Amino acid sequence: MPQSAGHLIVRTLETHGVSRVYAVPGESYLDVLDGLHDSSIETVVCRHEGGAGFMALAEGRLTGRPGVAMVTRGPGAANAMIAIHTAWQDATPLVLFVGLVPVADREREAFQEFSLSGWFGSTAKRVMTIDDADRAGELVAEAMRIAAAGRPGPVVVGLPEDVLVHRTDSAPAAPVAPARPVSAPAELTAL
Repeated sequence: MPQSAGHLIVRTLETHGVSRVYAVPGESYLDVLDGLHDSSIETVVCRHEGGAGFMALAEGRLTGRPGVAMVTRGPGAANAMIAIHTAWQDATPLVLFVGLVPVADREREAFQEFSLSGWFGSTAKRVMTIDDADRAGELVAEAMRIAAAGRPGPVVVGLPEDVLVHRTDSAPAAPVAPARPVSAPAELTAL
């Protein structure tokens, strides 16, 4: 049954066992918020994006699973940056979703537009933008996997406002277990 990319993102988070998200609601990702309304995921509404980021950081640190925060573009993303930096420094799994301007408004100095990779590229394990509604679930699953794999850390996912409302027949992407380092047999016998 067709659904919007925003609702597919929420269904994929459910599939990955996310029980709560920490968010400062914003118009740039309304379709995701609409999907959360009908979801089993608890939405913890925060007053400040830094608080949302640090709450998600605490959840990631306590559970070992990526904490999830959602903020809107521009100032919202800037306020969440300190939590991304802390997750990077402390090797804590965290996924930050950032609402973005519509695709057609990119690089036109739209209201609160900024470069997602420019801001977060040196402080996150990966920065990605969902530009194709059919790949929304796949990219969310990839973000969750990367945040927890190897040395855990933050992943930032951009959500263009217009892409979120595009309809898709894609199903939620299933979780992929993160790779864990394992000692080689020769290393074990050398001990």
